[in-house]
Amino acid sequence: MIKTSQSPDYNNCLVNLANSVLKKFGAKTNANTLPLADKYLAGEYKNVVILLLDAFGTSIIEKHLEPNGFFRSHFAGSFNSVYPPTTVAATTSIMSGLYPNEHGWLGWDIYYPQLDKNITVFRNIEQLTEKPGAKPEAVDGRKAVWTRDSLNPPVTAADFHVGYTYNPYKSIIDRINEAGGKAYFSMPFLPPFPKDLEAILSRIEKLCKEPDKKFIYAYWEEPDSTMHRTGTVSKDTHEMARALEKRIEKLAASLSDTLLLITADHGHVDTHNYCILDYPEIMNCLVRMPSLEPRTVNLFVKDEYKESFPALFKKTFGNDFLLLTREEALSEKLFGIGTDNPNLPQMIGDFVALAIADKSIYFTHFQGQQMPGNHAGLTPEEFTIPLIVI
Repeated sequence: MIKTSQSPDYNNCLVNLANSVLKKFGAKTNANTLPLADKYLAGEYKNVVILLLDAFGTSIIEKHLEPNGFFRSHFAGSFNSVYPPTTVAATTSIMSGLYPNEHGWLGWDIYYPQLDKNITVFRNIEQLTEKPGAKPEAVDGRKAVWTRDSLNPPVTAADFHVGYTYNPYKSIIDRINEAGGKAYFSMPFLPPFPKDLEAILSRIEKLCKEPDKKFIYAYWEEPDSTMHRTGTVSKDTHEMARALEKRIEKLAASLSDTLLLITADHGHVDTHNYCILDYPEIMNCLVRMPSLEPRTVNLFVKDEYKESFPALFKKTFGNDFLLLTREEALSEKLFGIGTDNPNLPQMIGDFVALAIADKSIYFTHFQGQQMPGNHAGLTPEEFTIPLIVI
């Protein structure tokens, strides 16, 4: 059994925030709203803006920002991400108003039974794999390191977008517009494709000056990108956190008649990384490469090893992971409390390993070497996120 204190509260999470916005703008809801946000959304504003800063969880804010600074002085409280607390699952939840078990966008690499392949869903490529016999390289006499050359070239997953084809959903932007409201995106991956933070914020400023009530959802990839490369307590992360706070304070000063809500999709932790390729006894048990995330590892196991696999996994990785069967993950509502996506049981492996300590299991050496900072596990630091209200 998953202890409730160790897992996200699915009545106090990003899905509920999305449904608060849907209710505010007269669109049909499909889950409870978020009381923490409702009291602010009850006010009359011409503009409501949600700005999501990737991985800027409550613990990261507390590590890097002053208590009397702009963000923490406007801190309304904490609430939860979803499981796994990772960008694919969490941003899809706030963009759709659905739980991961409903929308099916569960992690970075997802197993699609329709193709019998692991797909890196945001990039629509087949999961990256390591070349057979690849080894770390020493350059100019320095310590040998794994390079990108150790990976097989990326392969397009299909001549269609796999995620949107097999797990389609309607965004809250479309749902608000269809209900007669006005709603807009400001993020690099959707029209008009603002390419950086300045362009994203400029679009917010421009839209907020236009007449009529409206909702804007904006997303930026930092500080997640910096923390993956340098960890959660590096100088680079500290400077990034301070720069984001300063720039958003400038944005807020430029807006009028606007409720600005700042949040995150998940938090971030520092981890020690394994590579599953270094454990041939484990690999020998698997039908295919693991999927989802290094801190939520989806494992399809050969029939002859299903009974012995839990003991082998525990012998190999100790108490750093909680190993659930598919049936336990589904019955425990690990991925959400909505109605299960019909594809969900086939997308989940025979076992799912949930990180409960500072360890991650990567699927290639290069990726594990490159990322000292991580998320997607079952710790409060990863799923506790802020609501900052201006």
